[in-house]
Amino acid sequence: MADGDDDYVYDEATGEWRPASELAAAAALAAEVRDAAGNVLKNGDSVTLIKDLKVKGANQTLKQGTVIRSIRLTDNPEEIDCRHDAIKGLVLRTEFVRKR
Repeated sequence: MADGDDDYVYDEATGEWRPASELAAAAALAAEVRDAAGNVLKNGDSVTLIKDLKVKGANQTLKQGTVIRSIRLTDNPEEIDCRHDAIKGLVLRTEFVRKR
């Protein structure tokens, strides 16, 4: 048994028990967060919006070209946490931003 020595970890996303080595490999791939142009994003980077975005619950639109400073990466490689003067707790999809 080649896999007999592998520890199994419960994956909450899929609801399955998976080998720890498989989850570690998936986490390494997911750890690389990219913007709409394919640039790698890191905590603390500044990004620019590439299109106008209506913000749910805020009745406000963020305009194309708006600069968002000091982003924070999340567990989801398709989303980033941001701070904006008028909106608290803003989460943006990486497909709508470009690294500055």
